[in-house]
Amino acid sequence: MFDKNFEIEYINKKISKCEKCSLHLSRNTTVPGEGNINSPIVFVGEGPGADEDATGHPFVGKAGQFLEKMLVNWSKLKKSDVYITNIVKCRPPKNRVPTTEEIKLCTPFLESQLIILKPKIIVALGSTSLKYFGINKKITAARGHFFDWKGNIKIFATFHPSYLIRNQSMEKNSPTWYASFDMKAIGWMYKAFNSGKTADEIVKVINERMKASGGV
Repeated sequence: MFDKNFEIEYINKKISKCEKCSLHLSRNTTVPGEGNINSPIVFVGEGPGADEDATGHPFVGKAGQFLEKMLVNWSKLKKSDVYITNIVKCRPPKNRVPTTEEIKLCTPFLESQLIILKPKIIVALGSTSLKYFGINKKITAARGHFFDWKGNIKIFATFHPSYLIRNQSMEKNSPTWYASFDMKAIGWMYKAFNSGKTADEIVKVINERMKASGGV
């Protein structure tokens, strides 16, 4: 019998012992990801920061706190309602963008997680995550839109919270103003999945709502 908890813990242990790239030389701990393993929505960011490297938990620093605030205020969700992880599981020095080689070597871990979790929608947080999923668009153009990925999974793009921390104005057409639409959409997606709607039905409704509200 397939046991998601067992399988995820097995991947986490493999991540904790990984020495495939040089990031293991400067890490304090690995940050595999955490949250609701049965969530239909998985958030994928770029990589751990200093606070994450110190604790082993994803999105616990300022960016994570801002993400949680957005989830609570706009999505009407808790961070623990969804599963959150990153492309790379060790902190890149000085929070730089992971290299192509680092991403390549860490990809089997993320793909294994996604195979186990079986999300219906992946929220790509920021441009690095968006590019990882093969979407070669600027995040400003891609956010609020869905893209097809492997296994009928939909990618939903939005800003990385670390970018929004520097752009917190809620003025119309500001990044955070647009992010509020994205997070409200994510909250509706979550509830719609739990009420039995399909991914295609949800994508159709969200696209219509986004256009009608000026969110895209």
